[in-house]
Amino acid sequence: MLRSRYCLCLLCATLAVALAALMWTGSASIARAQAPAAAPVSFINDIAPLFKESCFGCHGAKNPKGKLDMTRYASLRKGGTKDDPIVEGKPEDSYLIDVLIATDKRRMPPLESGDPLPKEKIALIERWIKEGAKLDAGIKGDADLLKELRQRWKPPQLLAAYPFPVTITALAFTPDSKKLVVGGHHELMVWDPTEGKLEKRIRTRSRRAMAMAFLPDGKLAVAGGRPGEEGDVRVYNLQGPAPEQDGVNSSDVLVKHLHDADDEILCLAISDDGKKLATGGCDRLVHVWDLSEGIDKAKLEASIENHADWVFGVAFSPDGKKLFTASRDKTAKIWDLVGGESLFTFPDHQNTVYGVAVKPDGKAGYSIGEDNQLRMWGTEGDKGGKQIRNVGAHGRVSLKVVRVPGKPLLVSCGADGVVKVWDADKLANVRTLGGFTDQVFAVAVSPDANLVAAGAFNGEVRVWKLADGTLVKSFIASPRLSK
Repeated sequence: MLRSRYCLCLLCATLAVALAALMWTGSASIARAQAPAAAPVSFINDIAPLFKESCFGCHGAKNPKGKLDMTRYASLRKGGTKDDPIVEGKPEDSYLIDVLIATDKRRMPPLESGDPLPKEKIALIERWIKEGAKLDAGIKGDADLLKELRQRWKPPQLLAAYPFPVTITALAFTPDSKKLVVGGHHELMVWDPTEGKLEKRIRTRSRRAMAMAFLPDGKLAVAGGRPGEEGDVRVYNLQGPAPEQDGVNSSDVLVKHLHDADDEILCLAISDDGKKLATGGCDRLVHVWDLSEGIDKAKLEASIENHADWVFGVAFSPDGKKLFTASRDKTAKIWDLVGGESLFTFPDHQNTVYGVAVKPDGKAGYSIGEDNQLRMWGTEGDKGGKQIRNVGAHGRVSLKVVRVPGKPLLVSCGADGVVKVWDADKLANVRTLGGFTDQVFAVAVSPDANLVAAGAFNGEVRVWKLADGTLVKSFIASPRLSK
């Protein structure tokens, strides 16, 4: 009897284990059947961003190494000086994978460029190749991937509070001289400059504003972008009552998208009569628009390639017929907008020229730069492009120079943390405005010539009375960090 019970118990236990195993196997099979299959790797969403980050620098459209242009799917598959680097379905046979996993001088990105591509990113590319190295539906093989990626990129929402101060790269007084617009992180901020009070925030696509100027109708033209990613020129209406406004999607706020570029637009100017707008940037090009029929009907009048490097400054002559420019190619130049030709080159800085301004009568140009000198030079006849006088402007690099409306004065700022007011005829220092503890990147004068504002690397904005240099207000121009 005992043995029979033992055998029966053993049999029951055996059946129970078998049944459990069967149920586990069945459950696992059901789970596998119900689990969603991993989505195919997207070239434009997953692979192209990796190529842009790690490969486009050497394998771009201009002078690509090995003649391999990776900024287009079609040119990638041509392979440059070698055959197609991809064998569809076979990552182990693909030259692209070989160079990504190499540990010798064949490795891409090159050893001198830094760390190799992370293993998980290489694995993603391998998976894409194994799945057939397909191009997403709706994208042409010869499409510019930089533009395709830009179109898909979405700017962030406004930060409720900045974790740290944002560097001030551009600011401008409103036409009534009562408010100050300051560039922030993907936004424009409108401040009361005498109270240091933030009154309005406008979300922008551009990560930072590099230059801004008001049009005669009160709309604000802004140049900027995302460093190494894109550049743009957009025009905003700041008159809406809401304290936070959408300058990305709202046509009531973003009234004109004037220009796109592959890198930042660094400078912007509007002619005295408001009929022309000019910009310059990292692509070395200067663009000029005709605004005589209004911003809605703006027409690109000229695209000027007159410099060999980035363009940091632009300024119109008083009559709007000439354009003064400053560049990293160590020169300032004058361009004839009517004749469409270069008139004069001023080479005396022998280093990067960051800022340029024009005397009210148009008979002299001013430039400032890496050599720490403020220089005045001729614009006509035998004196054209020749220095008239110069002065040591700042203790370190001199970054901006602007003209004071209606007065024979200039204002400059520099890496020494100082703002200076100059006699425009004698280049004599009239007044020094200090108090900053960091480099000063931006400076502006109110249209009524009563106030000067400047912004620094550490996010501080300081506002003074131009007449006597009295400090009106100092504040950190970052939401929730202002004081």
